[in-house]
Amino acid sequence: MKTINLTDVGALRNELAKYRKGRKLDIRQFNQAARLAWLGKVVLSPLDPEDPETRSWLLYVERPEGVAAHVLVVDEDLYQFIHILDAEQGEHLAAILEQGVRERAAALEELNRRDFYFEKYFARQEPGSGR
Repeated sequence: MKTINLTDVGALRNELAKYRKGRKLDIRQFNQAARLAWLGKVVLSPLDPEDPETRSWLLYVERPEGVAAHVLVVDEDLYQFIHILDAEQGEHLAAILEQGVRERAAALEELNRRDFYFEKYFARQEPGSGR
């Protein structure tokens, strides 16, 4: 664990400024986090919602389950920590999370309306086939 010498006020201010700013994930990790965000497997929260100058985000990544756990490749170190993201990547992940929820909900609505019985037992007649 990192320690900060509390007698050095300047070092403390610099460390706090770094946390307020957040950091960027590299391209590979951002893509992995974005895939899991689309699946709804991330928790995002503003770092300090009461401070309008702090625009960075807290990110926690949950392990995928089922088929996604077998298909998706995700770095282990993405799971083990709560990450502090900069404003830009945090906002993009929030938008991807929202997009995934909307698309999955639309697919479930379509599935709810789909009539498998008629699809399988009453084939569509092709025009001119005489059937």
